[in-house]
Amino acid sequence: MSETARPQAVPTKLIDNERTIVTEWRFAEGAETGWHRHEFDYVVLPMDDGVLQLESTDGTHHAELKKGQPYYKQTGVEHNVINASGKEFSFIEVEYR
Repeated sequence: MSETARPQAVPTKLIDNERTIVTEWRFAEGAETGWHRHEFDYVVLPMDDGVLQLESTDGTHHAELKKGQPYYKQTGVEHNVINASGKEFSFIEVEYR
């Protein structure tokens, strides 16, 4: 867990139906999602280039994201996502029920 308070990332649900949840996540510089566990398979689509710091039970690492290049993860991922880009950053998350 983080030792100092960080600003919170802002989620905006764009679609929420029986099959799919689509959320836009906006991060101020240094903002975090807070610890969470993914209950569904999901795809993330970065809206800009950026760097995310990922805190998990396996430790902390960084991921470089490129605008328009999606990635996929399966149910069960547990982590805290922090914007380490040095600027505002956003992505679209698509979850499959």
